[in-house]
Amino acid sequence: MGKITFIGAGSTIFTKNVLGDCMLSPALQDFEFALFDIDPDRLLESGVLLNALKRTLNAGVTIKTYTDRKEALHGAKYVINAIQVGGYKPSTVIDFDIPKKYGLRQTIADTIGIGGLFRALRTIPVMLEIANDIEEVCPDAWLLNYTNPMATLTGAVSRYTNVKMVGLCHSVQVCTSDLLKDLAIPYENIEERIAGINHMAWLLEIKSNGKDLYPEIKKRAKEKQQSKHHDMVRYELMDKFGYYVTESSEHNAEYHPFFIKEKYPELIDRFNIPLDEYPRRCEEQIANWLRTKEELMNNENLTHERSKEYGSRIIEAMETNESFVFGGNVLNTGGLISNLPEKAVVEVPCIANRNGITPAYMGELPEQLAALNRSNINTQLLTIEAAMTKSTEKIYQAAMLDPHTAAELSMDDIISMCDDLIEAHGEMLPEYKMNKKAIKR
Repeated sequence: MGKITFIGAGSTIFTKNVLGDCMLSPALQDFEFALFDIDPDRLLESGVLLNALKRTLNAGVTIKTYTDRKEALHGAKYVINAIQVGGYKPSTVIDFDIPKKYGLRQTIADTIGIGGLFRALRTIPVMLEIANDIEEVCPDAWLLNYTNPMATLTGAVSRYTNVKMVGLCHSVQVCTSDLLKDLAIPYENIEERIAGINHMAWLLEIKSNGKDLYPEIKKRAKEKQQSKHHDMVRYELMDKFGYYVTESSEHNAEYHPFFIKEKYPELIDRFNIPLDEYPRRCEEQIANWLRTKEELMNNENLTHERSKEYGSRIIEAMETNESFVFGGNVLNTGGLISNLPEKAVVEVPCIANRNGITPAYMGELPEQLAALNRSNINTQLLTIEAAMTKSTEKIYQAAMLDPHTAAELSMDDIISMCDDLIEAHGEMLPEYKMNKKAIKR
């Protein structure tokens, strides 16, 4: 019997989607699904829901819940990670509210920017603890990471442990189809080439029946920009830099210094930028779960259709040796993207089969795209340094090199804001709190 361990299984709907996909794979019918979460109530709910789904699908899997992480990991072949350290409250609220006092507004705040930086600082230590457990009790397991900030977390674990790891995101697999649907272009015999970094990978080529679609895409995008719509930031980036980016406009609005600017408040309306979007989504998700929980938990006919998530297909490919190609986040070892740093995590096509996961060499990105990627990589690499050295000064440097933060605030304000965030996070960042007090001017 194989074993798939899900860390952060209290994310009940996401757990249902990924492990529901696995239940639908004939190759995984004799597997144990080991669920672990630090919240016993949410863990129990996920166990109940997955057992109901197992009965409906007549799946041959075994579902077990664990309150001991190491026990849950023991003997696992695959580990799926979907944790959120600090939760929506208090940590995400802190990530938004304190920068707002300095005039720094955000949309999602989970990748880079001040919110992404502090999310990484509180998550990297936990990720390293999980990785150390994997090294001890299931050293041959593959770790499939869904937790953000994807590039920073994947980089820290890949560089400082021996765990075999790949980061998985939702944006690559829907990038092309959503773009064409939005512009009313038929999705027929599409060839695509995508590479970059997580949330800022680039649609480098897109063809239909061998014909380059970019001229028509850019023409229709320019027309669509004449009226307000949901994807205005990405279309503007494509217009100015030549290529479409994989992740959404609300994300990319805060990865660049061009869009959220106190001096140009009209840009928020012009590009339809949803400030404070992530807290809004969190509130909606919490309300939706409270509204639908009882119905889901008592649904004897609960069912599932296989989602677009990569996880089950990667595991299936490794089990069956039937290769599966996907967009994965891996270290840029050997220069998979040759004009990005080797210590960076890049998002490139990967092949999964019985040999493991093999990333593709993509060569150089167009220089303007590499430059935009490097502006985010700078902060990612310094954030990892801060986490590994417990250096408050590295936190300041990471923040000062963040494109959006640097475009809005002075160095003194950035340092003061970071101090306030360290203080507010309290025991979530105890080492930094002590270090900060020691060097405080």
